[in-house]
Amino acid sequence: MEKGSSAPTTDLREGGNEFSDISLRPFEVSDVDDFMVWASDERVYHFCTFHPYTSKEDGIDYIKNTAIPHPWLRAICLNNRPIGSISVTKNSGSDICRGELGYVLAAQYWGKGIATRAVKMVAKTIFSQRPEMERLEALVDVENVGSQRVLEKAGFMREGVLRKYFIRKGRSRDTVMFSLLSTDPVI
Repeated sequence: MEKGSSAPTTDLREGGNEFSDISLRPFEVSDVDDFMVWASDERVYHFCTFHPYTSKEDGIDYIKNTAIPHPWLRAICLNNRPIGSISVTKNSGSDICRGELGYVLAAQYWGKGIATRAVKMVAKTIFSQRPEMERLEALVDVENVGSQRVLEKAGFMREGVLRKYFIRKGRSRDTVMFSLLSTDPVI
């Protein structure tokens, strides 16, 4: 998408601090330099199943071939500059009622409430945009306490620990399942 296009943007502007101008928008290829700030940071991807990006070309390839075509992947922006990303991946077939939430945020913005605000923004819009979706899930590594706290603050319910649920960087990991239903109140 070209800069200045009429791509949908979700705004949440709460008064008063330097982090109040948070918005979500589709990625653009021109976002690659901002994307590489967090996409190349091992701290950001420590709890992810994939590895950090090592080159700008790989970042451009990801934006062009994954981020832009994805049905619901957005840049988390501060003053319209990407500082992270958030996505909802909808299941299909008999699982069409569920979607999986995923997000990453540049390390310099951790602990400032930005991820929580972005998750709340998604929760407030996704069920109306996708009426067939009744459940939004998030899977979090059991050791990723910060991300668990984000989901709790956003109104997600901790459902339990799934033991040895996935492989992260060569090792099986326990993960915590969180959910938000379309009928749950959004905080």
